Amino acid sequence: MTHLDYFALVFFIATWGGFNWLTSVERQSSHMSITRAMAIHRARWIQNSLGRDLKMIDTQIMAGLQNGTGFFASASLFALGGCFALLGATDQVEALFRDLPIMLQGGRQGFEMKVGGLAVIFGYSFFKFGWSYRLFNYCSILFGGLPMHAETIKEPERAAKAAERVIALNIIAAKHFNAGLRAIFLSIGYLGWFVNAYVFMAMTVFVFFVLIRRQFFSEARQAILKDMEL
Repeated sequence: MTHLDYFALVFFIATWGGFNWLTSVERQSSHMSITRAMAIHRARWIQNSLGRDLKMIDTQIMAGLQNGTGFFASASLFALGGCFALLGATDQVEALFRDLPIMLQGGRQGFEMKVGGLAVIFGYSFFKFGWSYRLFNYCSILFGGLPMHAETIKEPERAAKAAERVIALNIIAAKHFNAGLRAIFLSIGYLGWFVNAYVFMAMTVFVFFVLIRRQFFSEARQAILKDMEL
């Protein structure tokens, strides 16, 4: 591990934290991220559900959110297992790439340390997805306790408070889901470290700008924010 490797690692972590901040901070609609915009739409969806007694569509949406989270949790666990398998096959990897000077910078110990860091990223994403899955489960239970339309008309304040609880938990669950997904995306940039620190930083910047474009400049964002009244 050279000073450049340590600098690249700090750069990676700082980029990760900076992206988290950019997507979570509240802004006007003209500069709002997809993540913030969807939090508003989540609130509107749950508030609108108070106006209907038949909530089959709503429960299907909630089930879809849970299933997607469960899929990524399983994928993260498999990726984590792959990292441990790779640690056990260091000798084979060294033999495979011995004739490639651009690979395995830092020798055996450096390679094992980098694989360990990759395992930490996938472990982090698994915990985020696992907690998000649990929160969506809690959210489903709270959603089932929302009052019927007639009760909402009689006690609008009580109904609004019940909906706010569901909205808050749903947004928190989505926040943890997004954090896990973000870790998987950034792990692609981390793979550049297996070449060298320069490629590590270059790939991190590339992934960062891809994610920034999706959050602030994509067609999906334009569609979500179109005619949106805050």
